[in-house]
Formats: sequence, C-alpha cells, structure tokens
Amino acid sequence: MKKKSIIGLGLVLAVALMATMAFAGGMGRGFGLGYGFGYGYPAIPNLTAEQSSKIQALQKAYLDEIAPLQQDLLKKKTELRSLWLSPTPDQTKITALQKDILNLQAKITEKATNLRLEIRKVLTPEQQAQMAAFGPGMGRGMKMGRIGRW
Repeated sequence: MKKKSIIGLGLVLAVALMATMAFAGGMGRGFGLGYGFGYGYPAIPNLTAEQSSKIQALQKAYLDEIAPLQQDLLKKKTELRSLWLSPTPDQTKITALQKDILNLQAKITEKATNLRLEIRKVLTPEQQAQMAAFGPGMGRGMKMGRIGRW
C-alpha cells in the first residue's frame, strides 16, 4: 500500500512539473515590444501616470489591430500543416500559403515597429536612453524551447 502511495505521489509531482514548465513556456513571450512595459524586461522607470496611460492605450490599439492578423496567421499555419501531412502535398498550394504566412508576419512586425516608435514619442529623452539600455526584445515570433516547425 505504501509503495502505491509513493508511486501515485511521484506521478502527481511529475504531472505538476510538466504543467508548470508548459505554462511557463507559454507566458514568457513578448508582443514584439521588447523594451519593457511588462513584457519580460524591466519597465522604464519614472513613467508618469499620463505616459503610462498613453502607452497602455497604444498597446491596446496595437493588440486590437493585430488580433485579426494573428487569427488569420494561425488559420493559414494550420492549413499549411494539413497540406504537409497529406499523402500527396500540393507544391503550388504550399508555396502560396508560405508566402501568405510571410506577408502576415511582415505586417505584424511592421505594426510592432510602429508601436515602438509611437511609444518612444511618449517618453522623455532620459527615458528613451534608459529604454535603449534594455535593448530590443525577442518579440512574439521567437519561441525559445519550442519544438516543431509551426
């Protein structure tokens, strides 16, 4: 009986560890900002309430703007995966989907760049200098430790 309890406890701990690792891997990604503001880097110090609210509004607008692009991207990646898994992959469809995916990723990256530039306009020169010290982040597309191609 004692042996079954130890095995059961070991299994529960293993499942808890795997769940924790999976959850941590999904939460560490940024949104293409890379300069703090709660996305994995220290926040820029000395933000006024007005600056903070402007930055939050810019981020919300950005996320609202890219949400349909992200949904379309996910749909196309899923479609691409199913094409690759078919017994006879259609090269024309695969190539076209890959181009669509790259175009969507480029649009999202462009919007992230525009967001960074807009955020910089809100900051003082001193805050911009502090922001530059943090350097650019990895953005949403870099998924460290992720297994698989899509």
